Amino acid sequence: MSQRSDLQRRRAAVESAWSRLVPQLKTTGAATRGAGALRHELAESWVRSLHSVDPGRDSAPVTDGGAVHHRWTDSPLRRPVDDLADQLHSIADDAGFVTAVTDESGTILWTCGGRTMRRRAEQVNFAPGGRWDEQAMGTNALSLALRTGRPASVFSAEHLVAALHGWVCYCAPVHGPDGSVLGVLDMSTTWDRSNPLAMSTVRSLVSAIEVRLRTEQPHRARDAADEVRLSCLGAGRAVRGDRPLGLRPRQVEILTLLALEPDGFSPGRLREALYGGRPVSASTFKAEISHLRRALGGGIATRRYALTVALSCDAVEVLRALRHGDTETALRLYRGPLLPHSVAPGIEEWRTQLEVAVREAVLASSHPEHALRYGEHAPYDTEVHEHALRLLVRGDARRGIAAGRLGRALRD
Repeated sequence: MSQRSDLQRRRAAVESAWSRLVPQLKTTGAATRGAGALRHELAESWVRSLHSVDPGRDSAPVTDGGAVHHRWTDSPLRRPVDDLADQLHSIADDAGFVTAVTDESGTILWTCGGRTMRRRAEQVNFAPGGRWDEQAMGTNALSLALRTGRPASVFSAEHLVAALHGWVCYCAPVHGPDGSVLGVLDMSTTWDRSNPLAMSTVRSLVSAIEVRLRTEQPHRARDAADEVRLSCLGAGRAVRGDRPLGLRPRQVEILTLLALEPDGFSPGRLREALYGGRPVSASTFKAEISHLRRALGGGIATRRYALTVALSCDAVEVLRALRHGDTETALRLYRGPLLPHSVAPGIEEWRTQLEVAVREAVLASSHPEHALRYGEHAPYDTEVHEHALRLLVRGDARRGIAAGRLGRALRD
C-alpha cells in the first residue's frame, strides 16, 4: 500500500469530519457526533477558534500592514536564524517546504522556500506580516505550538480554515534561556508531501536556535543591565536591570513625559506640562531635573530636555502596537491608566490620549476577547460591555461575564 494512498484516506477522513463537525460547532458550540475522527486538542481548538474566525476566510489577517522589518530587526530570534539561514534555505528548497519564523504573538517575521511554494503560501498570507495565532487564523500548527508550548502538526482538514486544507504544517516553539516562548519555527508543504521525519527536522532546527540563544544571553544581559525600564501604566516605577531607581513621583512624571516625547521639551514647556499655572520656583523645577539626571547617570540633555539613555516604556509600547494595528499586544501591555494619581497637566493629556486610543481599538475589534480584557480596566464602560455581548455567540459561557459587568455598570 503506497504512502500516497494512506495520505489520501487520511485526508478523506478529516475532510468528512470537518464537514460534519463545523456546522455542529457553529450552531451548538459543542460537537455532538463525529468528534472521534479528530484529535481532542484539535476539537477544543476548533471550538475556541469559531468565536473569532470564519472557516471560509481566504487568508490570514495582516499585522503592521505587512511591514514587520522593524520587528524582525529587534527580535532575539533574528541572529540565530541568520546563522542557520543557509541550512534553512537548503532544507526548504530540497524538501519542497516553506519555512517560517514568528514572534510570540504568532505574527510571521521571516520566511524562506522555493519560488513555487512561497507563491502558494503567499496566497493564504503565510508570509511576513501574516497573523497566525488562534484568534486570527483558527486551528493551525503555529497557533497550537504557541498555546501549548509544545511541538504540533496539523494535516489538511484538521485546519479549521478551509483554505488551508491543502497544507500540512510542522511546528515547534522556540524557548528563550528563561523558558519563555519567543516564537515558533514552522515548516509547511502540501498535504501529499506529508512526512513524519519533518517534525524531527523542525525539532533539531529549534534546538540549534535555542543553543545560540543561550550562548548570546550574557551579551544581552549586559545590554539589559544598562537599559532603564519604565512602567507607568497603572502605577509608576523605574528600574535599571533589577535595581529600582528610587525616583519621587514628580521625577517619574518627568521621565514618563520624556519617554512619550523623544524629541524633548524646552525648559518652559516641560515646566508647564508638570505644574500648569501653579507658582513653582525655578530652583524647585531644576532640582527635580538634577535628581533625575543623577539617578540616570546623566541620561538627560541639558539645553533641551530629552533622554540620552536607553529606555523602554510600557506606555510607548502600547502606542506603538496601536499604530501598527496590533490590538492584541496593546491590550496585553495595557495595565491601567497612565500614572493614575498624577495631576500634572502633561500626564493628564497623555492619559486621556492613551485611554481613548485603546478604547477605540477595542470597539473597532471583532474579537470578543479584546472587549472582555479591556472591560477589566473599565468596569463602568457600558459601551464596551455591550460590544463584548454583541460579539460573543449564544452559548458562550463568557457572555455571563460581560452581562454581569454591564448590569453593574447600569446599576451604578
